[in-house]
Amino acid sequence: MPYTPELAERMRLALSSRSDITEKKMFGGYCWMLNGNMICGVEVGRYMFRVGKDLESLALSRPGATPMDITGKPMRGFIWVDGQHATGAALQQWIALAEQYVGTLPPK
Repeated sequence: MPYTPELAERMRLALSSRSDITEKKMFGGYCWMLNGNMICGVEVGRYMFRVGKDLESLALSRPGATPMDITGKPMRGFIWVDGQHATGAALQQWIALAEQYVGTLPPK
């Protein structure tokens, strides 16, 4: 998936102090993994966060969030967030929300 380099760099900076998160080139863009499980990614103009099904409605109530739909069928537990709504402290809050779910998954 194509991506916006500025958003990828913003995510790298937000995660730079984390030794438990690694970056992985996937689908022509970048994703970040927490203990081997995908936590977030970047596309053109937006981020992807894996929040799980239980936190999905909370995530979708936040500004800039929409369901992740690539094939015409929403991918439950994954959401898109417009890059303009995920800067600074807001980006850290999105990462923390995704970590609430992904942090419960067994390491890969």
